[in-house]
Amino acid sequence: MATYTYRCDADGPLDVRRPIGTAPATVPCPTCGATAPRMITAPMLGLADRGRMALIDRTEASRTEPAVVSTIPGAPRPGRAAPAPRLDPRTRHLPRP
Repeated sequence: MATYTYRCDADGPLDVRRPIGTAPATVPCPTCGATAPRMITAPMLGLADRGRMALIDRTEASRTEPAVVSTIPGAPRPGRAAPAPRLDPRTRHLPRP
C-alpha cells in the first residue's frame, strides 16, 4: 500500500492509502466533500533500513565523485605472493596431473 497526498482548498492536505498505481487524480474531501487534487510529493526513502540508505548514498556519490583506485580489485599487491588456492577436501583423492 502506498500513501498518496491530496490537497483540499478548504481543509488542507489529506493522506489516502491505496494500492500502488490505483490512486485517482482527485478524491472528494472527507470533511467538506469538495474535490481535492493529488499532490506530487517526494518518496519516503528516509524510512528505509540503514543498509539500503547507505547503498543509495554510495550510488549517488559515485555518480559525481567516483572512487579512484590504484590497482585492479582482487589483484595481488606488488611484492606479495598470491596465496595458494584452497583445495576442496572432497577432491583430495582424485589423481593429480
